[in-house]
Amino acid sequence: MQHLSIPEVLTAERIILQRLRYEDAEEMFFAYASKEEATRFVSWPTHRSVKDTRQFLLYAIPAWSKGHDYTFSIRLKDSYRLIGSFGIINDRGKIQFGYIISPTQWGRGYATEACNTVLPVLRAMPEVYRIGTFVDADNVASIRVLQKCGLVEEARLPGWFRFVNQNNQPKDCILFKIPL
Repeated sequence: MQHLSIPEVLTAERIILQRLRYEDAEEMFFAYASKEEATRFVSWPTHRSVKDTRQFLLYAIPAWSKGHDYTFSIRLKDSYRLIGSFGIINDRGKIQFGYIISPTQWGRGYATEACNTVLPVLRAMPEVYRIGTFVDADNVASIRVLQKCGLVEEARLPGWFRFVNQNNQPKDCILFKIPL
């Protein structure tokens, strides 16, 4: 596995992205991981207890060192409050990314700011040859974020992904990419 030289801390105007830590479990659980409205469009099940969040961290923290999955917490710069996370999956230079923001922070531009902070770092890496993601076609807010961040629609995929928090029904998805 080709390890990417991703900094453990990235700073933007209003947020700080930092490598997840075991100590983040409770904040993650209460900010977004346990919120059905926040987890509707993600690939992992809504967490029912902090134990679920700790189980995820047991995967995510060593995955960074192995070079295949890099997950950041998203924190407000002024209060250091955890409001979301941003994940990067590295498949030998083909990058897929995703993010989640606490519902209490929706509509404030934090997802756009996180993308505009992380994506230029990835684009500058010579070993990265593709950056993209997919979204449920019903996830209008995320589609707007991706478009604002310069991603372009590559394909519409009917019945392409089963979102665990939407009764595992096949959903139409849109594949987005950064034109490199």
